[in-house]
Amino acid sequence: MTFQVPTINMLLIAPAVIVAGWGMLMMLIELFISEEAQEQWTRMIPGLTLVGLALAFVQTIGLWGFDGGTFALANGHPMIVVDNFATFLNAVFLVTGFLTVLLSVDFLRRTGLDRPEFYMLMLFSISGMMLMGMANDLILVFLALELLSIPLYIMSGLAWPRTDSEEAAMKYFLLGAFSSGFLVFGIALTYGATGTTQLPGILTGIANGGSLGLAGAAFLLVGFAFKVAAVPFHMWTPDVYQGAPTAVTAFMSIGAKVGGFAAMLRVFVTALPAIGDTWAPAIAVLSALTLIVGNVVALAQPNIKRMLAYSSIAHAGYILIAVAALPINPDGVSAALFYMLAYLFTNMGAFAIVIAVERKTNEGVMLDDYKGLAKRSPLLALAMAYFMLSLTGVPPTGGFSGKFYVFRAAIEADLIWLTIVGVITSAISGYYYLRVVYTMFMVDGDGEVTAPPALVTAVALTVIATLILGFLPGTWFDVAREAALQGGLALVGG
Repeated sequence: MTFQVPTINMLLIAPAVIVAGWGMLMMLIELFISEEAQEQWTRMIPGLTLVGLALAFVQTIGLWGFDGGTFALANGHPMIVVDNFATFLNAVFLVTGFLTVLLSVDFLRRTGLDRPEFYMLMLFSISGMMLMGMANDLILVFLALELLSIPLYIMSGLAWPRTDSEEAAMKYFLLGAFSSGFLVFGIALTYGATGTTQLPGILTGIANGGSLGLAGAAFLLVGFAFKVAAVPFHMWTPDVYQGAPTAVTAFMSIGAKVGGFAAMLRVFVTALPAIGDTWAPAIAVLSALTLIVGNVVALAQPNIKRMLAYSSIAHAGYILIAVAALPINPDGVSAALFYMLAYLFTNMGAFAIVIAVERKTNEGVMLDDYKGLAKRSPLLALAMAYFMLSLTGVPPTGGFSGKFYVFRAAIEADLIWLTIVGVITSAISGYYYLRVVYTMFMVDGDGEVTAPPALVTAVALTVIATLILGFLPGTWFDVAREAALQGGLALVGG
């Protein structure tokens, strides 16, 4: 057997390498920091993290419009592809990291969790998310998923020895490992059906794989459904969101979900369009269940972190509507990308307000703690009200624009029944979102609200972005559409 050296273009993977390398560099530097300088080093870490993310973001934007691959053997397809789809998602992941740092700086100090490893683990997880969107091989999808997930398991337990944080980490780890088993089994079955793990090779061979190929696709779907918290694979989400430190929950609610959808879109639309008439109905059913369970169970949650956890489950259902429309309507990819962009800013903004109200770790996260917030901090209350309206889907917000494009994609794909489910559950969600607004403005209360400059900056950025996506959605939907179409027509079955 002759060993083949793959062709490698480091420029194409520079953003992910910068992010992971920056985390490793900070980890190595910390080994040589004396005890006397440890406090100063800890205060420097957030700024250094922002510098690393900024460098990766500049490199990512520079790759817009590029279409190519790397890590390819002479007789095979590249394991990593770089196109506008990957670049768009990489920008989303980097912005998520940037906002997470702004949310975390004061929160970690205030709660006694100011540990440098938080930022390093976050960078490692972001590098895994970035590889999820660039993966062109099922083996790389699995490796990227683990690189995304393992740091999150540790970050969920960052508040040890607090029992609910340890419980969150353990539950996330056990169920994450369980879901990884499904994904690996799906990869094995798909390889058995097609003789390859490369997505373009699967595309040409899956139709001849028979029931083995269908079983592989089913297990892959289960693995991805766990990661995006789709019903009935959502059971880890409420407990993990509640037990993890709120800054970790905010990061996880965007990063893990968008990373899972990045891989799902890449795999199902690039490799499995030939059996789309089989997996699309299954995803439509998953979407309907996720919308119903997420929105209905959220009605009964008195803890705002658990409420946002079930809200996160419900929003996975809206994105799944776009995925279910894909075999008929290629604009489903564009709708899903736009929805994830809008959800990034809206949900991050909401968690920023949660962090401002939270006094100690997981103290101040009940709905009653929001009584009288409009008097205690009018601007934060107005921002939270706007985010709640956006999550509900009220115009003019980014959330409304996202739901509009998702529902339009479903209607054009003749998924009228699923659109009706989505509209009805959106109306149901208005109750628990507007309950927060009512509590802030119509009920008297008191309590400390902490809003340091970094947190205020995060709130301002997310409000502005949500406004822009609400008032100028067409411009950004065109960007999402270009991201979906560019890269050869692989993402639209061409």
